[in-house]
Amino acid sequence: MPLLRDLIFEAEIAARALGDALTGRGLRLGVTGLSRSGKTVFITALINNLLRRGRLPVLEAAAEGRIAGARLEPQPDDSVPRFAFEDHWASLTAPNRAWPESTRRISEVRLAVDFESAKSWTSRRSELTLDIVDYPGEWLLDLLLLDKSYEQWSRETMLATESADRARLAAEWLRLAGGLDPNAAADESVARVAAKGFTEYLKQAKADAYALSTLPPGRFLMPGDLEGSPALTFAPLRLNGEGAPRPGSLGAMMERRFEAYKTHVVKPFFRDHFSRIDRQIVLVDALSALNSGPAALRDLETALTEVLRAFRVGETSALAALFRPRADRILFAATKADHLHHASHDRLENVVRLITERAAQRAKTLGATIDVVAIAAVRSTREAEIRQAGATYDAVIGVPEKGETLDGQTFDGETEVATFPGQLPDNAADVVRGAGLALSEHETGFRFLKFRPPRLAVDGVAPHIRLDRALQFLLGDKLL
Repeated sequence: MPLLRDLIFEAEIAARALGDALTGRGLRLGVTGLSRSGKTVFITALINNLLRRGRLPVLEAAAEGRIAGARLEPQPDDSVPRFAFEDHWASLTAPNRAWPESTRRISEVRLAVDFESAKSWTSRRSELTLDIVDYPGEWLLDLLLLDKSYEQWSRETMLATESADRARLAAEWLRLAGGLDPNAAADESVARVAAKGFTEYLKQAKADAYALSTLPPGRFLMPGDLEGSPALTFAPLRLNGEGAPRPGSLGAMMERRFEAYKTHVVKPFFRDHFSRIDRQIVLVDALSALNSGPAALRDLETALTEVLRAFRVGETSALAALFRPRADRILFAATKADHLHHASHDRLENVVRLITERAAQRAKTLGATIDVVAIAAVRSTREAEIRQAGATYDAVIGVPEKGETLDGQTFDGETEVATFPGQLPDNAADVVRGAGLALSEHETGFRFLKFRPPRLAVDGVAPHIRLDRALQFLLGDKLL
């Protein structure tokens, strides 16, 4: 039966891909990243710059004047919420400007780009239909559960929970888990208490102070309309290698719900959305991990390695796309580059390049093209030099968000300040491995403030850092 279900699942994916091919769709761009990495801001800025013909010198079609215009088109998929571009842009441009709300569910938007082909001696108008799919990175990590049994997931999760990086965060959950007997009779109230305790641990590990990343199941943190359902009412147990749980036991109940989560939550996401993506950008908030220390950086490295394992990567031929679609270009974008002086941007890219090295190597052997870039989809600071005690420091100037603190000072969200965030070392390995930088497992010598959005006109164009370089990698070849 499991083999038959897998064959049916693969057939459904192939049928969906064939349907896409017959309808002649354009390019499907996936945008993901772990929470607070800037997915919503990236998509909003991408649309804004193409609609308003922003300054995009590295995007060749824009630099050569071949982009005639762009327009939003009706949502192509009636079963998927539309990405609320207008609401997000309004949030950025309102008098009390604020960053848009984070991605908590899948959404989609279609953008048509009119351009002149560079392949013809005469001006020939062409159109690229760009479907942008926005989804939480936590859902991406869930795809790895498809190849795991409940016993394997429980064992790996409990080992990770007991690790030095997480044990003190999970103290309450570990105390609760120690009293759960897999062989006890199935009890709904016990299952709910266990699921709630496990979810609280995941939330604490995800908090800014720790910024841990590898925390599947992703819907436990972003349940959406599944909140309270049996598919989300399970938790790992200490099974002690005793084989399949006894029928009617708590262990059997948890195993059944884990399998239901895979069947009714993870597989539909893979089949209907993820498997159809042609190009992918993964946004990486490395600065939050740097703020939190080596433990968070190690966890981010593991998460990004797991992210690439989830992709069906490789060169896409017309025939292969019909039966096993795959992403042929994946961009890792280190976000919030505007929080650093440009002198450290290359170093930030090197940090992300190093922590994605293992995963990227595997993708390259399968034919995918991988790149890394440091970006700010909406630039919230400007640069300056500060002279102090005869020395000159590279600084950034912006308005810190209300409640941000630095050196004992709490900011009011209105006052512009100049700050020196520190320079990343030339050697990325020093940062990733914490050599000489860590005060403890959860402290570093860095402190990157969070800044409010810049003042933008409703009909203006969002300033950015290397958004054009990202677009050239993701779309440039489709605009020739």
